[in-house]
Amino acid sequence: MQKKLLVVVAMSALLGLSGCGLLPEKTDETAKWSAEKLYAEAREEMSGAHYEAAIKLFQRLEANYPFGTYATQAQMEIAYAHYKAQDQGEALAAVERFIKLHPNHPQVDYMYYLRGLINFNDQIGFLSVIYEQDPTERDPKATREAFAAFKALVDRFPNSKYAPDAIARLNYLINAMASYEVHVANYYYRRGAYIAAVNRAQNAVAEYAGAPAREEALFIMVRSYDSLGMLSLRDDAQRVLTLNYPNSRFLNPNARVDARWWQFWAKSAPKDAIK
Repeated sequence: MQKKLLVVVAMSALLGLSGCGLLPEKTDETAKWSAEKLYAEAREEMSGAHYEAAIKLFQRLEANYPFGTYATQAQMEIAYAHYKAQDQGEALAAVERFIKLHPNHPQVDYMYYLRGLINFNDQIGFLSVIYEQDPTERDPKATREAFAAFKALVDRFPNSKYAPDAIARLNYLINAMASYEVHVANYYYRRGAYIAAVNRAQNAVAEYAGAPAREEALFIMVRSYDSLGMLSLRDDAQRVLTLNYPNSRFLNPNARVDARWWQFWAKSAPKDAIK
């Protein structure tokens, strides 16, 4: 009886194995697509905001046709798709890969621009919550990286069609970095650390020429020196403030100061470039 049972089990196992061989294997229909079809389908997925699907098709395109013109375009599209999907890490990795592989590509200026946009959007997210957090606990790394990326674009490709927008964002970022220093200076001032407040305010004045935030930095210096009893330095800072900003809202003790300086970008920011 036991032998019969073992035979039945063995026969069932053999039938099961043979049955598996009869089932058709799942095939990847994109494996035999032409480069043109892969690109067209990937662009279609992009148009529908199906970024993960688009990325897979662009990757298939690059793998199947690594030496064609579509391959380099696919690499750019992959970076852009990651950016649109808000996957900043993968987007930056794809950008850096493209710049390294194709430093002389006729559209490499766009990749420099895209690198700036990726970091720019990251720092905008940071600034949107800075007032709800202790500013000394957050380092605006993305702000500096966005600045460096846009500056590299303007320095390397001054005639790029992306340069005017990059310059506009650079001006904004300069004030963003100066304003961060001002926020930290205010933080120290409110806690009675007047020397630290002066140091951060002086940094904003010295490092970020032309930034509107310098006006408030000078005002913080006036208040801090006054609190420290350094009246001569207070008067010097007051003279500089009055000379450079004769209509300053800080010179009017009844003026209401809007702390949310950064929100203007939401109204005036140029749209992202479309390739």
